[in-house]
Amino acid sequence: MTGFDTSIDDRRVSRIRSLSVFDRALYALFARHADADRHDRDRRRYRGTDLRISFDLYLARTYGLAWATGLFVALPTLLVAMAIPDAAVDAVLDLLRAVVPFFDRVPVPVVPRTPIAAGAALVTAVLTRRVVLTVAGRYLGWRATARRENIERTLPGAVRYLHVLASGSDGPREMLRRVAETDAYGESAVAFRSVLNTASLTGNVNEGLRRVARDTPSEGMLAPFLLKFREHAGQGDDALRNYLRMESRMLGHRQARARDRAEGFLELLAELFIVLLVLPSLLVIVLTVMSVIAPGLSAPVVTPLGTTTVRGVVVYASAFFIVGVGLAASILIAGLRPPDQSVEYERPSETLELLGTATTNPASAAVVFVGPALVVSVAAALVGVDAFGMALTGYVAYALPVGLVGVRRARIDDAKDRELKDFVHAVSGHVSLGRPFAAAVEHVGQDVDLGPLDPDVADLALNLRLTAPSAGTDVDLRTAALERFVDRVGTPMAEQTIGLVVGALDGGSDTGTVFDTLQSEIGRLYHEKRALRSSLLVYVAVGWTTALLVVGITVAVNVHVFDGFAQLSTLSSSGSFAIDADAVDLTRDRYRMYVVTQATMLASGWFAGTASRGRYEALLHSAILVTACYVVYAGVGLI
Repeated sequence: MTGFDTSIDDRRVSRIRSLSVFDRALYALFARHADADRHDRDRRRYRGTDLRISFDLYLARTYGLAWATGLFVALPTLLVAMAIPDAAVDAVLDLLRAVVPFFDRVPVPVVPRTPIAAGAALVTAVLTRRVVLTVAGRYLGWRATARRENIERTLPGAVRYLHVLASGSDGPREMLRRVAETDAYGESAVAFRSVLNTASLTGNVNEGLRRVARDTPSEGMLAPFLLKFREHAGQGDDALRNYLRMESRMLGHRQARARDRAEGFLELLAELFIVLLVLPSLLVIVLTVMSVIAPGLSAPVVTPLGTTTVRGVVVYASAFFIVGVGLAASILIAGLRPPDQSVEYERPSETLELLGTATTNPASAAVVFVGPALVVSVAAALVGVDAFGMALTGYVAYALPVGLVGVRRARIDDAKDRELKDFVHAVSGHVSLGRPFAAAVEHVGQDVDLGPLDPDVADLALNLRLTAPSAGTDVDLRTAALERFVDRVGTPMAEQTIGLVVGALDGGSDTGTVFDTLQSEIGRLYHEKRALRSSLLVYVAVGWTTALLVVGITVAVNVHVFDGFAQLSTLSSSGSFAIDADAVDLTRDRYRMYVVTQATMLASGWFAGTASRGRYEALLHSAILVTACYVVYAGVGLI
């Protein structure tokens, strides 16, 4: 027992020595807090986060940040408390005596300013430290929650893959390894890698399954699956195969119910989005009208950007609020989209390749078109456009081409997925007739028109032929050819379906079982993709309808309402009406309304585009709406 404890201490000392000087100092000062009972909840949250640093080091860094933040806040608090004039203190005391019952009977002793300021600084430092520690603990909870949600989205597909692998000759460890190597399964693959890492340290896969089941944040889905997987793996191959078949069906039904709940949440989000975008515009209209009879709204207010009025502050705050609502709604929609329905494009590292793919890869376009957008912004400034107009011009010059490239690439990917489904069904038919896989691929590539998938299938057939006919297709060459095919197609559906073929055939799975499962899997994935696309088109219409509604309301108010109040303000100068003549300035008020309307265009475009295909289409929708708003305002003569 003594030797075991010594080995743990040796590993801890070795880990500490590998840290930087700063981390070692923090570790020495604060690592003792890791064993405190008040951090038991944080320790449980940490186990579900898969962070790359140890819990004691994370806590030491947190305490260091908390103390540094507390001291940073305490100093200005002390200076402010010392600088408060006595007149202000007396005014506060008089207010308390007038408002709080019986406060005037409480004697207030005269206390020197220094101890009061020091006490206020100390209290502020302690509260700030506590807030930082609380936020750090909540951060672990947020990480664990995000990881749990990712696991529950990707585990059904991983279990279906395991079911296919169970028909081969691989053992449980090798089956888990093949799933762990597939990036399409997200955090489920990470969990399986943790199982394998623990098994490498302990020499026992069952121990790895037990530990990951204990520490995973997905206590209701992944934990019972791992424990049952361990149990059925010990009962034999048939028991494991039957369990995986049943579990894949159950998880599929559970995933469908979760998708229905997500759609219900999305409906609520869309309704809230409409309210939050329309209300600020109506508020600005009401404030502009109210300013005619409420002169206080035109009172000057000094801001870091210059002097404006109370109404101006509300107007520009409303514009920032609308932009924030658009960003938040877009992030929520992106989070609701399943990971297997989202495409992440990689940007080439070579400059020439980056420029060459600017019209086909939206990630490349997002970098290449920054320069032209800046040139357009500078040109707009040179012709006399103000700062806001210059920013909008540059945004449209950037977002429009990047969005067009993104939409064009998305449509190509959609066409490839559609043809991939037909390709898999055709190859499966030839394989079921006894034709070798390589020959089936070549035959389908020659006889079937697969549209944009034709070059990729021809490349796959060529790579599968790179072996002697008498020896058959080499396993390593076949794996490399299929992986190259997945990379060329570049869609999540290709990775999840053709990747299934790679692992299953390498594991010795029955070819007929593999392709039967593959047909049902690709049919399910394609149906889910079409259903998701159809359901989200409703929210594209919501974003556009909201934008056009706001444009119509603001233009009508500018043309009919503001002109009428401007005429009233003009008549008031003769003394007939008690209306502030400076309350309505058509140029100023129309410009402010234009700013709020353009903010709504940005938010609505982001919402609609993200609901359609993601962030690149969000750029396109917002750019089109911003341009349409400018055309309408300019055509009516409001700007």
